[in-house]
Amino acid sequence: MNIHKSALVALLLSVGVTAAAVPAGAAALAPAGATASVSVSASAAESPVTALGRVAAPLRSTDPRGRLGDLRALGRMVGDAEVVGLGEATHSSHEFFTLKHRVFRYLVEEKGFRTFALEGSWSAGLRLNGYVLHGRGDLRQIMDEEFQNVYASWNNAEYRDLVQWMRDYNLRHPKDPVQFMGNDSAYAGPELYDRVDAYAAGALPHLAPRLAELYRGLRPTTGADGYVDAYLAKPLAERRALAERTALAVTLLEQQRPGPDASGEAYAWAVQHATAIDQMARLFAYDHNDSQQVAESMRYRDSVMAANVVWWQQRTGSRILLAAHNAHVAVETYTPASYPTVQGTFLREALGGRYVSVAATFGRGSFNATGQDGVMREATVGAPRPGSAEYTLDRVRAGDFVVDLRNAPGGARAWLAAPHPVKRIGTAYPAPDTDPRIALARSHDILIHLHRVTAARLLSAPAG
Repeated sequence: MNIHKSALVALLLSVGVTAAAVPAGAAALAPAGATASVSVSASAAESPVTALGRVAAPLRSTDPRGRLGDLRALGRMVGDAEVVGLGEATHSSHEFFTLKHRVFRYLVEEKGFRTFALEGSWSAGLRLNGYVLHGRGDLRQIMDEEFQNVYASWNNAEYRDLVQWMRDYNLRHPKDPVQFMGNDSAYAGPELYDRVDAYAAGALPHLAPRLAELYRGLRPTTGADGYVDAYLAKPLAERRALAERTALAVTLLEQQRPGPDASGEAYAWAVQHATAIDQMARLFAYDHNDSQQVAESMRYRDSVMAANVVWWQQRTGSRILLAAHNAHVAVETYTPASYPTVQGTFLREALGGRYVSVAATFGRGSFNATGQDGVMREATVGAPRPGSAEYTLDRVRAGDFVVDLRNAPGGARAWLAAPHPVKRIGTAYPAPDTDPRIALARSHDILIHLHRVTAARLLSAPAG
C-alpha cells in the first residue's frame, strides 16, 4: 500500500486516531418525539446487567431469511424515524452485514422503508440502483469494479445477497420498488460525468462546452483503485486547482433555470451528480499530511455523507436505512480532537427526532482487516476484558439483544452515560485506539449487541 492510499484509508475508514473521554454522568440524548419501548420502574441501586436484562429484547437471529417477529421491538424503538443509521463495530464481519440485511428487510416489509444507503460512493450507488431497479448490468462485475480501494470491504457475499434480495423484491413489487444509494465521496465514477454532460447537451447546450473544459482530465479512465491512487499522487496545489474547477461547474449549473422537463427533476439530479464530483475533489484537496487538515477533512466528509442522505430523503420521500460504521452513525463523536463532528450529528441537526442512531457491538470474534503490510486478512479478538462495555453487555442476556438506550431503567442509566472502552475497528488492524472510551447513551439511541461474530465472506476483485 503506497503512502497516498495509506493516508486515504486512515482518513476515510479508520475513524479517528485520538481517544477522548466523554464526561461521566452526562445525560443521554433523546430525539424529539421518541417513545418508550418498555415502561419500567426500578431502583437506581440495581446493577446495569440486571436493569438492562429487564428491558433488553431478544434477537433471534441475524440471518435475513425466515421469520422477523423478534424485530418488532426494534420497530417500536425506531418509531416514525425517516432515517435509521445502523452501525457496526467492525467493517467486515458476517453477522453485522447480515444483520443490516435482516433489519432492512423488516423495515421494508413492516415499516415502509424503501432505500438502503451505504457508506460507499455516490456513483457506485447509481450503478447498483440501476441493477436493483432495472436489472441493468452484472451485479458481480459492478461490485468488483466499484468496491475497490477504501471500499474493498464492501465486496462481500453478504452485500451481494442483500442487493440481489432488493432486485428480487422489485420484481415482485414493480410499482413500489426499493432503491440503493451510496452517500460517500471518496470516488466519483465516469457515469457522473456522463450524466452531467448528457443533461447539459440536451437542456443547456450553451453550457456544455464550458463544463467539458472544467471536467477535462477528471473523468476516470482506469479502475477505481488506480484512479484514486493517481489522483492522490498529484501535488496538493494541483488537487486544489481541480477542486476549484469542479466547484465552478456546480455554480454554473445552479445559476441555470431547470431544463425543458416541467418538474425540474432531471435538472435537480444533474446538479446533484455535479455536486458529488465536487465533493470528491474537495475531499482530496485537503493536506493529508497536516493533522489539523485531516481533522477538517473528516468533518467535511461526514457533512457530505449526511447532506447526500438528506437530499435523497427529501427528493424521493423515501425512508432510509443508512449502513455505516458506529462512529459515523453516532449522534456525538467518539474522538472530538481528531474527528470533530460526525455524520450522525449532522443528521440529527437536519432531521431532529426523524433520525435514529443504532449501534451494533460484539463481545468476541473475527473480522477482515488490513494489516501493516497492506494485505487484508482475517483477525480475531477474544473475550472482552473487565471494565469494557462489552464485558457488561455480554452478561445482560445469554443471547443477542436490542435495547433502547433512551429509556433505560435507573440501574443502567448512569452506566450508559459514563464512558467505557468500546471496540471500534476500522479497515486497519491492529491500529491505534481500537477501544476508545465511549458513553453509549450520548452517542446512540438504540443498541444491538451480538455475543460473537465471524469474518465476512469477501469476494475476489481485480486490481484497479
